[in-house]
Order: sequence, then structure tokens, then C-alpha cells
Amino acid sequence: MKSLLIVDDEAQLLLALRINLSARGYDVTVAADGAEALAAASRRLPDLVVLDLGLPDVDGVQIINGLRAWSTVPILVLSGRTEPWDKVEALDAGADDFVTKPFSTDELAARVRSLIRRSEPENATGPQIAVGNYVVDLAARTVKRAPGAPQDVPEAVRLTRTEWAVLEILLRHPGRLVSSKQLLAHVWGTEHEPEGSYLRFYLARLRQKLEPEPSNPRQLLTEPGMGYRFQPRQA
Repeated sequence: MKSLLIVDDEAQLLLALRINLSARGYDVTVAADGAEALAAASRRLPDLVVLDLGLPDVDGVQIINGLRAWSTVPILVLSGRTEPWDKVEALDAGADDFVTKPFSTDELAARVRSLIRRSEPENATGPQIAVGNYVVDLAARTVKRAPGAPQDVPEAVRLTRTEWAVLEILLRHPGRLVSSKQLLAHVWGTEHEPEGSYLRFYLARLRQKLEPEPSNPRQLLTEPGMGYRFQPRQA
């Protein structure tokens, strides 16, 4: 079942879309503002986002920019804005399609199907990334012992949703600094950012689970005062 995140501040429209798209076989999550949308996407990245631009807390283009900072999830803008520059701005920010309100539900569903079909990778297993003695499969959301790893290494590791959210952002930016502010905003949302101690706690948990020497990490690195970095293993 493909998952959708629908972001709109019109309660009746959210309800109608949730009912209609659920009836078409989608797993639908809804959000009424930008902070809720980013938090929902970081907890569980959907297969597609349907996004209104006129949100009560931030402009929808900011949400597109936020999602594009760490994800390639397809974004379908559903907006009452009709000026050409609104469409250009959204598409330039990284949206994949634009539907103007009022709209046909059948057309919207067809656009959703098309975007999801185009986004499906040829390799269903998705990117697999070596971390310590493990291979992380971002698409399947699994962590398994790497070929050639010591036999005393567990065959698989279970991560919590929050651990996955933190790890995924780092792995999708290999070798690049991800600021603490960016991590906090994408994992916990822009309105309810916890203290940086949360990040230190979850990075320590991830190192304990994945790094061969948690006290001397080689790949999940801290950049003091700035943020964190995933260092790919050298071939």
C-alpha cells in the first residue's frame, strides 16, 4: 500500500481527500500546517506529498524547500493560487506537479498515480549503505550484518522511528555537514524543536548500535558546535 501525506488547512477538504484516496487503496496521513507536515514526513517518509501553498504557519514553498533538503519524495502542489509565478516558484523549489483548485478528484488521483509510478526505482531494494559492520537499506528500512562481518555481530539491528529519521537524513547527505538546527527541525518539527541534547542522545544510541567502537566513531561524526556528518567508508 502506497502512503500519502496530504497537507492543507481546510478541514473539510482534508477529510474529503482522506476518504476518497483511502478508498482508492492509499494509506493517508493528513496535516493542517507546515510544522505538522514536516514532523509527519520525518517520522515516516510517504510515497508522495500533496501540499497546499497557503498554510497558516509558513508558506508551502518553505515546506518544499525543507523536504528537498533531505528527500526526493514526489510533491504534488494543490493550491488555489492561479498566478503563473506561483506555479513557477513551486516547481523551481522542487515540486513535481501543480494542480489548481477547484479540481477534479479523478484528475488528482490520476496525477498521484503518475507521480508515484515515475518515482518507483528500477531496483526495488533501494540504496544500500555500509555503516560499521552493517548494511543499511533505506528503502526497505532494514539494518543487516554486512557480508564478511565478524560472526559475533548480530544479524540485524532494530531502530526506532526517531533513530531512523536521524540516520536517514545523515545517510542521504554523505560527507556533508548537517546542522543541528536542520536535524531538529526535520525530526521534531519547526514549532516544537527539542534541545540539542536530544540529538546527542540519539546519535549515541545509533553509534552504540552501528559503530564497531561507539566511543571512537568513524562514520557517524560530531562536528562540535555545528552539527553532524556521515562519513562514507573508504573502499
